[in-house]
Amino acid sequence: MMKDYSQNEVDDYLETDYETERGKPLPSLDHSLIQARLSQLLLNNYGKQYSFPSELDLELAPKGATPDLCVYPKMKRDPQVDEPVIKMKEPPIAVVEIISPKQALDDITEKARLRYFPNGVKTVWIVIPSFKAIVLVVPGLNTTYFNKGEFYDPATNIKLSIEEVFDI
Repeated sequence: MMKDYSQNEVDDYLETDYETERGKPLPSLDHSLIQARLSQLLLNNYGKQYSFPSELDLELAPKGATPDLCVYPKMKRDPQVDEPVIKMKEPPIAVVEIISPKQALDDITEKARLRYFPNGVKTVWIVIPSFKAIVLVVPGLNTTYFNKGEFYDPATNIKLSIEEVFDI
């Protein structure tokens, strides 16, 4: 006979499973909508220059990572011909991390400084849905906080309207 599980037990299981598998907290609806919106804006405005894979597993030392979005030079791939890539060995130019409700800004900043930058990532965008803001982290420089007007990443020359990013 199968046990009936409460919704809380199911939610706890799914959250724990996701966190274990991905190494980060379960994302929210806003997180998901902003990730889709960013993908759309980036592809529409910069899709000829760059590729923007989402949830790509990066092989980084000492421990891998799976950012919400990556910025790579434009890739041309044919899934019928090219070998599948499960873990990306080459670091992206930039990574986008969208904070989940149970995630701390310090955790992502630490990941940027200890994992991304030592492996060759040039910039990290930390998106904070509850503040409608993006924090740009660049190695060796102060962080820059954008909550209105235009976001600018000097490593990629990508410019985005903050208002458009959060128009979900």
